Amino acid sequence: MLRVNSILHHLLAEEIERLADTRLELVTVTGVDTSPDLRHAVVYVDVLGQDEHGSALEALGRASHRLQAAVGRQVRLKYTPSLEFRLDPAIATGERIEAILRDLSEEE
Repeated sequence: MLRVNSILHHLLAEEIERLADTRLELVTVTGVDTSPDLRHAVVYVDVLGQDEHGSALEALGRASHRLQAAVGRQVRLKYTPSLEFRLDPAIATGERIEAILRDLSEEE
């Protein structure tokens, strides 16, 4: 599964970069989690700029069929997984920890 996730990660990052939607210019694929039956994959993304999260996720949702078709053409799997795009929670958690540490260092 790690190999499948890695292949999908690199492929989707390249394909998103090729899309002509301006809402996707600041999107980074941070990870992919594919179900064991290969029928579903959650693609974790980060979007630079707070105001762009919703519009970027909407654009990814609209492009999901095109991206899924690219996966089907370029990767030989038993099934082509359906793609679901989510914001990476690790990024928000890291930013929160960084803010806490910054506040602690300012207090000292």
